[in-house]
Amino acid sequence: MFEKFITSTGFAHLQFGNLLMFAVGLFFIWAAIHKKWEPLLLLPIGFGILAGNIPSIPGFLLGVNDEGSVFYYLYFGVRTGIYPPLIFLGIGAMTDFASLLSNPKLLLLGAAAQIGIFITFAGAMAVGIFTVKEAGAIAIIGGADGPTAIFLSSMLAPNLLGPIAIAAYSYMALVPLIQPPIIRLLTTQEERRIRMKEPRAVGKVERIMFPIFGFLLCCLIAPGAISLLGMLFFGNLLREAVVTERLAETARTSLVDIVTILIGFCVGASASADVFLQVKSLGIFVMGALAFSLATAGGVIFAKIMNLIAREKVNPIIGAAGVSAVPDSARVAHHVGLHEDPANFLLMHAMGPNVAGVLGSAIAAGILWSLIGT
Repeated sequence: MFEKFITSTGFAHLQFGNLLMFAVGLFFIWAAIHKKWEPLLLLPIGFGILAGNIPSIPGFLLGVNDEGSVFYYLYFGVRTGIYPPLIFLGIGAMTDFASLLSNPKLLLLGAAAQIGIFITFAGAMAVGIFTVKEAGAIAIIGGADGPTAIFLSSMLAPNLLGPIAIAAYSYMALVPLIQPPIIRLLTTQEERRIRMKEPRAVGKVERIMFPIFGFLLCCLIAPGAISLLGMLFFGNLLREAVVTERLAETARTSLVDIVTILIGFCVGASASADVFLQVKSLGIFVMGALAFSLATAGGVIFAKIMNLIAREKVNPIIGAAGVSAVPDSARVAHHVGLHEDPANFLLMHAMGPNVAGVLGSAIAAGILWSLIGT
């Protein structure tokens, strides 16, 4: 009986890979609590990694891929792409598009930052170890948008969903470490001290019309993005309409918190050692870092190009906010600007390309899905 008990414990089936993933999970938890790097995401993911690497016991259904287990049914929302649109609903209810509406040309910076996605797609194809669908799913990491990465990988490369999602959220958490050196490398001190005029006031009618016509335009361009952008613009309409404040409050608080817990834990639980510790997973992290760096550089360089022809100069720092890590990349741009000029407040300006990046990455995901998903 004692021998049967021993063989029924996880200790009897523990492997080195499980121990290594335990270390990864503990690092995520440490980074969330001690460093405060995206704690709402990294802590659920880190604990999920611990849960996902408890060795399976013969005859029991425990993992996210074991049909009939509790984790399997919780993971259903990740596997089928249900959770990401719900996250986007909450993001829409939180987001104020006034910064973008007050200076529409900042939309170009959000679009320029998406160059990292398409360059990385070409690079992943050139490596030769990824299929075209896997390359498309990996490339979207450059958007620095975890829900979009999960959505697209669940459609194109479900076998790589865990590593792609963890890479995307990891780089989102590392925005304060990755972006400042790239910004300083590509700009001069004089450029970083450019002051932009105060954004104009945006009226109520303009705020209400934007999510309606923005939805129609974006989803006619990329119908594949309707699940994400439809919920994003709907959430924003709930916010701006005022008469639906109760719904908007629920979307941006209770709903988004619940889905964030589920998506974070389930993504972590999917990162079992046998899936995660592969050559392709390492390649995903390398290509993801490249994608994110190129996206940051693309936004900054395009801002410099705009300044060659624009009458009103744009501080190129805010080009880095074109990635859709909302609002972290906008905050990073703001702090880099303050370091150069303590009286130069760039946060509101940076939010323009930042929210444009959310739209851009979702449109890019829709385009990739429509082109290579069939």
